[in-house]
Amino acid sequence: MELEDLEFSDDLTLLSHTQQQMQEKTTRVAVASAALGLNIHKGKSKIFRYNTAYTNPITVDGEDLEDVKTFTYLGSIIDEHGGSDAYVKGRIGKARAAYLQLGKI
Repeated sequence: MELEDLEFSDDLTLLSHTQQQMQEKTTRVAVASAALGLNIHKGKSKIFRYNTAYTNPITVDGEDLEDVKTFTYLGSIIDEHGGSDAYVKGRIGKARAAYLQLGKI
């Protein structure tokens, strides 16, 4: 079983194996959204590439979407190598900050 997308609230994450497939999915979502009177916020839309050398831009209405090196989904951070080091370090930092705010008993 393969996931085609991840949906939560008003967020949508498209998944694909190829550059062409991602562009096709992005275009289909843009067309379907426009038909319903919805707009894709291009400034908030990002492209996260994992394990690929392709760097051709993904576009919506002729505008390139921004490529990012990390991806956050429901609070979990994934980097371009599939790791979550940044997420773990962030959680440790938050725990440390909370610990340092504790008073003596």
